[in-house]
Amino acid sequence: MDALADTAHHRDRRQAGSGSRHVILLVEDNPDANAALEVFLRAHHFEVVVAFNGHEALERLRAGRRPSLILLDVMMPGTDGHAFRAAQRADPALAAIPVIVVSGAYDLGSIAEQLGIRTFLTKPVDAQRLLDAVRRFCVATPQP
Repeated sequence: MDALADTAHHRDRRQAGSGSRHVILLVEDNPDANAALEVFLRAHHFEVVVAFNGHEALERLRAGRRPSLILLDVMMPGTDGHAFRAAQRADPALAAIPVIVVSGAYDLGSIAEQLGIRTFLTKPVDAQRLLDAVRRFCVATPQP
């Protein structure tokens, strides 16, 4: 994960401002992984809202600004990724928010399919693959 933070200042500066208006909800129970991902995303000019489990994520979604994207770990204590995703899909106000699964779970492709999610990244996350995936959902807003 240190590689994510280290590459934040060195990768593709031409697109550095591309995420300036996008909020990402990061749902990750591991404090070190959470911090590294948050620093990396902020370095690429994304706003980041952090949750350490599915319950916190649902509270943040219902209380605040809607994110452009959710980065979701699957294996978490309490409300895990499966329970979070079921609640998200059942709530019409939240169902359309895109989700990328980021997990070290075995057979992540199958898990993502069960969750109705097409995009998934296996931990440890490659910084460029993460950035590319996030940018697919957080398209730059044209500047006047």
